[in-house]
Amino acid sequence: MGDKVINKNKIIRTITKILELRSQGLSQTEVAKALNLERTFISRLESIGEVHKGKRVALVGFPVANKDEIQRMAINIGIEFVFLLSEDERWSFLEKNGLQLFNQLMEILIQLQEFDLVIFLGSDMRIDLADTLLEGKVVGIELGRSPITEDQYVDIDVLENVILQFLKREGE
Repeated sequence: MGDKVINKNKIIRTITKILELRSQGLSQTEVAKALNLERTFISRLESIGEVHKGKRVALVGFPVANKDEIQRMAINIGIEFVFLLSEDERWSFLEKNGLQLFNQLMEILIQLQEFDLVIFLGSDMRIDLADTLLEGKVVGIELGRSPITEDQYVDIDVLENVILQFLKREGE
């Protein structure tokens, strides 16, 4: 960039280390001291990725092997919008004519814009695309690297835990 040579991998390793240390319970000040960084940098970094809890949550994912089980769990805990597809259903969905497919995708995107958070189960590439289309309101749970061509089993207990963390209200 300009006259600078940027080591992207070093940035990623540093951010990963910051998050690991913070999740182990170290304070921002302790992490800053350990990594020779400014505490305010760590604070700003955390604010970039902060997700506000207690908001409206949607769940989208494909290709999911245990989609019926996940859909029941999500609805039971209060998820208002659930859109899960198996690999076969994904291909059936794509068989529509171009205009039909485009219109249905636009309807889904418009609906998802109404939510504060979208939990997206999918490939690395699809998660990045969803996050871009939904302006950073996506929490991705990667089912594998793109392209995924077979249904993937999702650990329902882990997913339920993630969802419940986002549904918690302030002060709970």
